[in-house]
Amino acid sequence: MTASKTSSWIKPAAIGALVLALAGGGYTLFARGEQAPQVTFISIAGDKIDTAKLRGKVVMVNFWATSCTTCVKEMPAMVDTYNKFKDQGLEFVAVAMQYDPPNYVLNFTETRKLPFIVALDAGGDIAKSFGDVTLTPTTFVIGKDGTILKRYVGEPDFTQVHALLQKALAAG
Repeated sequence: MTASKTSSWIKPAAIGALVLALAGGGYTLFARGEQAPQVTFISIAGDKIDTAKLRGKVVMVNFWATSCTTCVKEMPAMVDTYNKFKDQGLEFVAVAMQYDPPNYVLNFTETRKLPFIVALDAGGDIAKSFGDVTLTPTTFVIGKDGTILKRYVGEPDFTQVHALLQKALAAG
């Protein structure tokens, strides 16, 4: 092989390997069994909810925005999921993204009568702590021991979510 033919595939291969390494690193940051980050959510009511206080409960953390059409579409199913499992110990925190105007979040929460905790991520620190979440919706299911059981990017299959929640809530 000549030098020019060799170098023509080395650069794309190196770039591909780098992309795979970065993607793999990002995935393993929150692979199954990883601990959820220690953060304090600030609800729209001004309450502080520390993740350490949620230990012993199954928690769903949903990153969303009022400008995200998929988020708005999936929210009734999120409400149904919460209502179905809250009496079994499910906690739910809907985290509005940093760029979402607080008055929009408040209006959405009130008009849709969201029954769970809605938090503002004014500084973007919570999204950063959860692996630099930028895509909405992104939802995490966290087990009673604080480990991340599943991360969903985009609208999840709620049949699968419900099965995972049933299993996690039944776990000792």
